[in-house]
Amino acid sequence: MSQLFTPYALGPLLVANRIAIAPMCQYSADNGNATDWHMIHLGHLALSGAGLLMTEATAVSPEGRISAEDLGLWSDANQAALANVVQAIRRHAPIPLVVQLGHAGRKASSRAPWQGGACVHLAEGGWQTVAPSAIAHAPGETVPIALDEMGLLQIKGAFVAAAQRVHALGIEGIELHAAHGYLLHQFLSPLSNHRTDVYGGSLENRMRFPLEVYEAVRAAVPDSVAVGVRLSATDWVDGGWEIEQSVRFAQELKQLGADFIHVSSGGISPQQQIPVSPGYQVAFAERIKRDSGLPTISVGLITEAQQAEDIVAQGQSDMVALARAILFDPRWPWHAAAQLGAQVQAPPQYWRSQPREYKHLFGDTTLGQR
Repeated sequence: MSQLFTPYALGPLLVANRIAIAPMCQYSADNGNATDWHMIHLGHLALSGAGLLMTEATAVSPEGRISAEDLGLWSDANQAALANVVQAIRRHAPIPLVVQLGHAGRKASSRAPWQGGACVHLAEGGWQTVAPSAIAHAPGETVPIALDEMGLLQIKGAFVAAAQRVHALGIEGIELHAAHGYLLHQFLSPLSNHRTDVYGGSLENRMRFPLEVYEAVRAAVPDSVAVGVRLSATDWVDGGWEIEQSVRFAQELKQLGADFIHVSSGGISPQQQIPVSPGYQVAFAERIKRDSGLPTISVGLITEAQQAEDIVAQGQSDMVALARAILFDPRWPWHAAAQLGAQVQAPPQYWRSQPREYKHLFGDTTLGQR
């Protein structure tokens, strides 16, 4: 029996199979509000047969957006717009949802990728960024303001308020974005955190603010809501954040009751050197899973059904996450189930598409027509 298509639990969050759809920024919101694009994009992914659907990085405050077109959850209007999408998905798909909450820190005020992705300076209509330390992401970019005690409290409060909105929407899980060079990752990495107070210096100090945010969010929502973290396991830069520190951070999260960890890498520095190859981040997930005991999601160039099956069957991670691969093939879980001899959920409107050679792919289906 295929292990990829067995059920699993991320704490209180039950999934029908081990395939997650990773958060993918769409740069298509209106003042943080979900638009028709999100209805189409998330709606069709909700019908994919995957076990879990994660929204894109959703900013907890306007200045925390990566771009001016990022999805947000800081206002009643943001919540109402996202509610329309969630309610439509609920009517037509049983897939559970997770919202990835984030703050871009010094990587905020950027252009969308198809506009070049560069920093939008203040004189060009951008906004002042904040970070652990007044260090720009790259030469020539906006220098962030180092967060003071009040700034830290405000950001923590913004995460809490956004988490409460997630719960009010009836969404099953929250993922805190501590990866890819955004604010919580900026606290973790010695490349971006040069503070001399209790939030900088030692590993214990650099972990302090991300762990405080996790604790605050965990306390703000019921135990029925799964809360996990996305992590960059390494900066891919000498002297930066790396796997040994990631293991320690995961162990601390485990002690605080985290429900899962989602293991990626990179993003903190343009000096990174990433040896990209199929499943190049899976070994990090395997190490973190083994040494922390947290339910673990691996991600990164997982594109083939047998590859995903082997990762789960061999215990390298508990789930696999797809991003670009499922944009390219939005029915990837259907095709994987067919290849692996498994079954997958499909909406009844699509049952007639089941190929003749896979008579039980969609389970016990009954069709009639006159």
